[in-house]
Amino acid sequence: MLWATSTVAEAPGVPASAPSAAMSLRVVGGLANVNQYTRQEEPFWTQELPRLTNGKLRASIVPFDRAGIRGQDMLRLMQLGVVPFGTALASLSSATEPLLGAADLAGLNPDMASLRRHVSAYRPFLEKTLREKHGIELLAIYVYPAQMLFCQRPLKSLADLAGRRVRTASATQADWVEALGAKPVNTSFAEMTQNLRSGNVECALTGSMSGYTIGLQQHTQHLFTMPVSWGMAIFGANTGAWAALPPDQRSILKQELMRLEQVIWADSERETGDGVRCLTGEQDCGGQPGRLHAQAPTVADDQRRRNVLAGTVIARWIQRCGTPCAEAWNQTIGPISGVEARPATSPQ
Repeated sequence: MLWATSTVAEAPGVPASAPSAAMSLRVVGGLANVNQYTRQEEPFWTQELPRLTNGKLRASIVPFDRAGIRGQDMLRLMQLGVVPFGTALASLSSATEPLLGAADLAGLNPDMASLRRHVSAYRPFLEKTLREKHGIELLAIYVYPAQMLFCQRPLKSLADLAGRRVRTASATQADWVEALGAKPVNTSFAEMTQNLRSGNVECALTGSMSGYTIGLQQHTQHLFTMPVSWGMAIFGANTGAWAALPPDQRSILKQELMRLEQVIWADSERETGDGVRCLTGEQDCGGQPGRLHAQAPTVADDQRRRNVLAGTVIARWIQRCGTPCAEAWNQTIGPISGVEARPATSPQ
């Protein structure tokens, strides 16, 4: 399989163990056709890494949704070493490891500042869990632009969502949508446009700029600008593949991946606003002009967001995840968010 190993390129007459040998890494990245991958991930691995390491490290990268890999399988493939360096979307990997998505539960982060606080509080626990439970070294946490509601009919408040079929990408998004009286339809990013076009869904939850990039302005007319979640992803390495790198190269990678993380977060925050402006035609973004009507959430909408988070989303997450998740939440995110998680009750 293409992603099975990282290899050492041997120059004629030079042993593989020689200091001058160049290591070639195989990397699986995030979603294809979005700015995070095309402007940040791919250039980092294919252009910046060789320069930063004076040619000692090279890499090839492919987005997971073009590599014949299901996003739901990424965590397991990284654990096995089949994917030595990879990007796992929390929304997809949470099906097997609910702990992964705690800092980006639907309705938890109405702005980037909230997301930063919650991720910072949760990061040490996440790092420890990935290393000890899955054999994965956490190297970076990425986020996509805020995920908002695109709809074909007017959406003046969250109350208007009732009865509609809504594209969701995670269990917590489905919980949030269902609590508002809508019907969640789990659909991959690549299939979203077709589902809107066919009428299988009439609303979709996805990133503001991501939606513009794939042309949702041609299939919807209304945008509700409340961030429901942000599309968190972890970039990590199989611990064996990580340990095989020379210490100086591990040090460079850690440092530069933290820098890449900061750039991606800054871009995601900027693109959240840019995406709205592109979708509504306020800004010329070089693609199909958008004419969506943007509706901002009211104070009542924000209160309902928080009520659904506390009353439904966290409770169902704990049911899937168990008491250890409640304990982890209450030790990390709970005190900052002001929302306590109750231990899971026994199934009825």
